[in-house]
Amino acid sequence: QVQLVESGGGLVQAGGSLRLSCAASGFTFSTYAMAWFRQAPGEEREFVAGISWSVGSRAYADSVKGRFTISRDNAKNTVYLQMNFLKPEDTAVYYCAAGTTIGQLKGRSYENKYWGQGTQVTVSS
Repeated sequence: QVQLVESGGGLVQAGGSLRLSCAASGFTFSTYAMAWFRQAPGEEREFVAGISWSVGSRAYADSVKGRFTISRDNAKNTVYLQMNFLKPEDTAVYYCAAGTTIGQLKGRSYENKYWGQGTQVTVSS
């Protein structure tokens, strides 16, 4: 049974930090590119950050560049999102997803292979 389980969300003040984790099971994690997406109330889900299966490539949305860092540990089947200097506009449900490449994850998210259930991040001003 495939599972992607996000954790680490919560309430934080603007300027603070959070670290999200996504634990994967039921598939060969090390062969998939992974990404984080987010969806704010009334908004469409958007790509936040992606990382290749080999950790050789990363990509970020312009809105989070320089503040967020995506990483993965293939030995632990886990992908992380370190979020620093958080802003109220970062408030959203954050989802992890697995796909074939960063390009596919970013540009054709409808083709994403697996999705997690999401974790809420709320940034207060």
